[in-house]
Amino acid sequence: VQLQASGGGEVQAGGSLRLSCAASGRSFSTFAVGWFRQAPGKEREFVAASTATGGGTYYADSVKGRFAISRDTAKNTVHLQMNSLKPEDTAVYYCASRPYPLATTRAHDYHTWGQGTQVTVSS
Repeated sequence: VQLQASGGGEVQAGGSLRLSCAASGRSFSTFAVGWFRQAPGKEREFVAASTATGGGTYYADSVKGRFAISRDTAKNTVHLQMNSLKPEDTAVYYCASRPYPLATTRAHDYHTWGQGTQVTVSS
């Protein structure tokens, strides 16, 4: 499976963006999917993840209550809705998948990565 992330951009603090991660090559309805981000000079960090069924979702404490991950199985796409954005959310956001139904928060558990999409939040 190949992943294509999109939807990034520049927004003012308090605004919203919706990122999308489209899969091609095969259905990833049996794959867990995660979103990670990396800010300049920082390590890549976990943001959110969904089990293959979408029945289980997980969030970093820093985004809990503001971000929501969801799956559109018909379109083979996973979304990350980001609300109440803060300048500290500025980063390149990556989607990733693992060929197992259970999600994790560890980047090294994910086998396939999209190319990243830039999110910039201005104050």
